[in-house]
Amino acid sequence: MIHEAYQLHKQDQERLLAKKNQIDPSFYNGVMTRYLYPVLTKDHVPIEWRFTLDQATNPYFMERLGINSVFNAGSLYFHGEYYLMARVEGTDRKSFFALAKSPNGIDQFRFVGEPIMWNCPDPEETNVYDMRLTLHEDGYIYGLFCSEAKDPTSPPDDTVSAIARVGVLRTKDLVHFERLPNLVTPGVQERNVALHPEFVKGKYLLYTRPQDGFIETGSGGGIAIGFTDSMEKGVIKEEILIAKKRYHTIYELKNGIGPAPIKTRNGWIHFAHGVRNTAAGLRYVLYLFVTALSDPTQIIAQPSGYLLAPYQEERIGDVSNVLFTNGVIVNEKEEVFLYYAASDTRLHVATTTISKLLDYAFHSPKEAFNSFDCVQQRLTIIQENEHSLKQSKK
Repeated sequence: MIHEAYQLHKQDQERLLAKKNQIDPSFYNGVMTRYLYPVLTKDHVPIEWRFTLDQATNPYFMERLGINSVFNAGSLYFHGEYYLMARVEGTDRKSFFALAKSPNGIDQFRFVGEPIMWNCPDPEETNVYDMRLTLHEDGYIYGLFCSEAKDPTSPPDDTVSAIARVGVLRTKDLVHFERLPNLVTPGVQERNVALHPEFVKGKYLLYTRPQDGFIETGSGGGIAIGFTDSMEKGVIKEEILIAKKRYHTIYELKNGIGPAPIKTRNGWIHFAHGVRNTAAGLRYVLYLFVTALSDPTQIIAQPSGYLLAPYQEERIGDVSNVLFTNGVIVNEKEEVFLYYAASDTRLHVATTTISKLLDYAFHSPKEAFNSFDCVQQRLTIIQENEHSLKQSKK
């Protein structure tokens, strides 16, 4: 017999899933539109994934396998619908992947199917997270994610040290997933890896972030590129930094690629995260740069500062003051949907257009790297505005 509480909880969840999102009127920067409500939270996870429904075995209708958070989702525009492959974290700290889809990309996201499983489990793998999805020109949808395991070189009493590797999935239908061997890279630790959607000189191009430690960048850090002949047994022999961390910037401590880049008439648009240290801990923000169409390893535009930072209640969560993205969608109208997680707890969306992003990328001032030059940049804007105001009064 199904527990009588099930229908009450189901009705509450249906109201949440049907809730229309609204533009946040308190935020404006001219580039991105923020929305009032997250697109995915732990409350979006199906009740049937958390509770046993039989009243005989669950008389108090207890949550048997709880959900802590839903965040850091890869994304794909597939057959006219908006798909997110979310990182779902249980109350046991273990993460898994699950697909949710929406008809419009800003609300009504519902989880579909069941949590994703695949062939050939890695016996050393403890945790998986932060999927990047890429529809490649070879016809496959590839999913690159962090495959975490206990550091085998650590002593037995060290229950903290971990090692990050790059896991690889592929599919053609978002239903059947094939696990490929982990990507082999020169980096000691490797996470935040995205696949370029097109071949470059006949090879697969990947954006990586080599690090010496699981958290600490050491001699690594920054966004690098590498090539492999195959994704079935991917091997990157050399990583070349194209976007280094730099003192007293938003990416002073480390930076990493977000989702796969967007192809436009003026270049490849990339979203990335930058990290700096503060007295309150690490602060993650999102920024943008553009690489050349003819050579996607060359950065040709990067506006100063961040594009989005934690805002209002987004600052609060399991790991506070963090924005992170590994998913972006562009539809046939050139509307852009950037999916970003707030404080490792919930998933939001911000929208814009290709035209706005290109204007922002190529017409905003570049990073000046010191206060004096930054003031000079601002004075230029002020003086131009004074001239424009005088002209408008004539």
